[in-house]
Amino acid sequence: MTTATVPFADIKRATKAAGKPTDGEGSVQVQLDPNIKIGNAKVFAIYGKGGIGKSTTSSNLSVAFSKLGKRVLQIGCDPKHDSTFTLTKRLVPTVIDVLETVDFHAEELRLEDFVFEGYNGVMCVEAGGPPAGTGCGGYVVGQTVKLLKEHHLLEDTDVVIFDVLGDVVCGGFAAPLQHADRALIVTANDFDSIFAMNRIVAAIHAKSKNYNVRLGGVIANRSDATDQIDKFNERVGLKTMAQFGNLDVFRRSRLKKSTLFEMEETPELLAVQKEYMRLAASLWAGTEPLTFEPMKDRDIFDLLGFD
Repeated sequence: MTTATVPFADIKRATKAAGKPTDGEGSVQVQLDPNIKIGNAKVFAIYGKGGIGKSTTSSNLSVAFSKLGKRVLQIGCDPKHDSTFTLTKRLVPTVIDVLETVDFHAEELRLEDFVFEGYNGVMCVEAGGPPAGTGCGGYVVGQTVKLLKEHHLLEDTDVVIFDVLGDVVCGGFAAPLQHADRALIVTANDFDSIFAMNRIVAAIHAKSKNYNVRLGGVIANRSDATDQIDKFNERVGLKTMAQFGNLDVFRRSRLKKSTLFEMEETPELLAVQKEYMRLAASLWAGTEPLTFEPMKDRDIFDLLGFD
């Protein structure tokens, strides 16, 4: 099969049908089918600068929820499809991969073709992405949720975690925000990470005008200090929900293809596990939505690092 316009031609039609933009000035965001809703599960979308540790955070948070007795589904939304490999110990086929094998006839797929069980029962899906230079990530997310609905997996799920690639640079990869109850931002205590966080805050701010998503808070990762994060949070209206230090165990867990809950226990590791469990319990109990206002790009230069 070539990378011609099937099925991505649907994107152009959907965009035209949408009429005037609804998700921010100048938006050409693909409008997802309003009938395709996840259901009663609590849905979290995790964002952050590329390489900041979103997949590590997502996978370990998924395990923490599962250890609270919750039925968890993690959906990786990155074309490199490595969100769930510490849970499954391998790179699983993506939704786009398996759709291509049946010439995009989704009715021919079985649940086991694209949903894989990971550590402690966490169910894992990798949405993947369109062929390079074509298509839209928003379409991929929409197709993934549609398939999960058709196979009734979401009816038996308590928590859904979307692990979304890098910085938000287009409406397509902001699509998980249309399904999420809360967005969480992973950041480090440095300028580049916080600059990216501000862009993500702006995307969430735009989406919250038309969807139910609200910002839950910030997860400080690989950060022994949080002074720069704290300064930004105070200015914008955010709060830090959890902090994980710059520990080598994170790197080693990725090399071992293991979650932090499977590593050899040390006092340091037990403290990290405890923090993940505390975060999961807090999110399950429910968090108040934050009232926030993103900064102008130039203002961040004045705020951070130039004391």
